[in-house]
Amino acid sequence: MDQQSHWQQVYATKATDAVSWYRPHLDRSLAFIDALGLDRDAPILDVGAGASTLVDDLLARGFRELTLNDLADTALALARQRLASSPLALNVRYRVGNITTLDLPDAHVALWHDRAVFHFLTEPAQRAAYVAQAAHTLRPGGHLLIATFAADGPERCSGLPVQRYDADTLAAEFAPHFTRIGDAREQHPTPFGTTQSFQYVLLQRGC
Repeated sequence: MDQQSHWQQVYATKATDAVSWYRPHLDRSLAFIDALGLDRDAPILDVGAGASTLVDDLLARGFRELTLNDLADTALALARQRLASSPLALNVRYRVGNITTLDLPDAHVALWHDRAVFHFLTEPAQRAAYVAQAAHTLRPGGHLLIATFAADGPERCSGLPVQRYDADTLAAEFAPHFTRIGDAREQHPTPFGTTQSFQYVLLQRGC
């Protein structure tokens, strides 16, 4: 089964709050985003958004140009359904597909957010394509906020192998296009009573 079919099946067969990465709110991501003080018209791209509530919290903060990406249209359908009753949802765009090959505008996005996509890219060529896409899509001075399993985190997620990172090795994947300006670790409590170590890094696109 290819990765797209895998994620289609996950979101079609499991409840939103019954997957290991579920959080009611992405508090660590929101803390980083709040500290950036972005203009409310700043274009934000959430990579691997799934059915995450990050979009709800960004809309509540007044952000008006949000794009959600995921490999699985079943995941984005859940987000679209959840937001359907909100007039603010008119500000949300949905892009299904592999982030490394999507046709995205050049130097447009102010913030690229990714919680737990990059660590599934276990081959160097996949990671190089991801970094090239981020460098192409982010405007000069734009920010990339990325979270992966930490060096002491799980070796697999949803049955798939992952690449684990500490702050230095994660930031190094994005050099020289991006400079690290912040990082943090998080112990994520899963719905199953276990914890997963995450590594966050905040990077800035060179001018």
